[in-house]
This record gives sequence, C-alpha cells and structure tokens, in this order.
Amino acid sequence: MKGVEIEAAWHGLASCDRCPIQDLVLFADLDAQDFSAIHLPIDDLWLPPGATLYRAEQAAGALFTLREGLVKLEQYLPDGTKRIVSLAGPGDVLGLEAMLAESYEHAAIALQPSKVCRIPKAVIGALSSKLNTQLMRKWHESVRKAHACIRDLSTGNARQRVARLFLLLAPVEARRCRLFGREDVGALLGVTTETASKTVAEFKRQGVVREIAANLFERDIAALERIADGD
Repeated sequence: MKGVEIEAAWHGLASCDRCPIQDLVLFADLDAQDFSAIHLPIDDLWLPPGATLYRAEQAAGALFTLREGLVKLEQYLPDGTKRIVSLAGPGDVLGLEAMLAESYEHAAIALQPSKVCRIPKAVIGALSSKLNTQLMRKWHESVRKAHACIRDLSTGNARQRVARLFLLLAPVEARRCRLFGREDVGALLGVTTETASKTVAEFKRQGVVREIAANLFERDIAALERIADGD
C-alpha cells in the first residue's frame, strides 16, 4: 500500500540578511541594498524526514537553499527502481536547473529534518549580475557532489561503499554522524536493502561504528578509512 506523501510545511518568510549561514548560501555576496530590492517573498520551509520538496518533471518555479538537514535527489530508472543520484547538505542549492529548464530533473526528498528557503526564479533573474559568481560556484558544487557519489559510492564492494558513506555524512573531526533508512542507503549505494542492513550490522558487531541512538552513530574513523581503501 502506497503511503501518504509528506509535503514541506511553510514556516513564514525568510530573513535573508540575518541568515546564520549567509556566507555559505546563494546570497552570500549581497548587501543590505540588494536585500531591500527583493520584492517577492522568500519562503521559509520545514521538511520532516520523507517530505517532498519537489518532484521530477514538476514545473520549476524556484530554487531552494538548504539551511539545515540532509536532502536526497532521486530519480526512477526505466525498470521502476529508484536511484539516489546525490545528497545535499547545509549551504547547498537545490533545483539549479530551474534557471535553464521548465521542469525539475529529480525529486528532492528530506532524509533528515530540514530547513529550506524557497527563492522564486524572478528574484534570481532580478539579481543575476550580483549572483553570477555564487550561481557558478553552486553549480560547480552540485556537479562535484554528483561526481563524488558516482566515484565513491558506486564503486567497490558493499563494505567499501558503506564505509565511504559513513565518512561522507559528517566531517572527520565530528565523531558522530546520522544515518538514514536502509532502503535509502541501498538506493544511494546501488545495493539491496538487505545488503545495506547486513553491512551496517556487521560494522556494529566489529566496533567500526556504534549506534548510540536510533540512526545516530559514533565512528571509528581510522577503521572506516581502512575499509574504504580496500584494506
């Protein structure tokens, strides 16, 4: 039975000039005068895990800045299976294709509780001269992340892929990371849900990771790096 689709919840209008991660986001190069010239509302959205930000082939009317959380970009293959093609974290811009295309290429779905700003295309167009550098930087970052998913998470055996994912989910200096459902892990790594579950369970038995709360893990970085490298 198909579950009810969860939607993003509107949380009011964003205060871009007071954004705590302003230096990381699309509007990093704007000043107070630029912000005062924005006449269309920039919505502040909250997404619980599983909420859909936008769907593949949906009309692309906005870009989205992720301020907090983790979002997957997924598409369905011709045989009906889904594949996660990239992950987005704080500071990333989703839906960049809206600047050139009429519809979104992928579905964007929250993996963790996420805060997002919805920026109408018209706002980007009006500020295009000021945003050019940041747009190019964000586009490059999205391409780099997609390539990293292919390089690091689609090659090697299941143990290597899961180890690389654990390393990817948080900076090395942060000992903890938050994983997501095993079905999504499998869709991201190109393995079955069963294989993803068994590999995570094996890592827990071996002490490579330790689950201290539901899907919250402490990581043995050195052990994960050895596995990721094929040792």
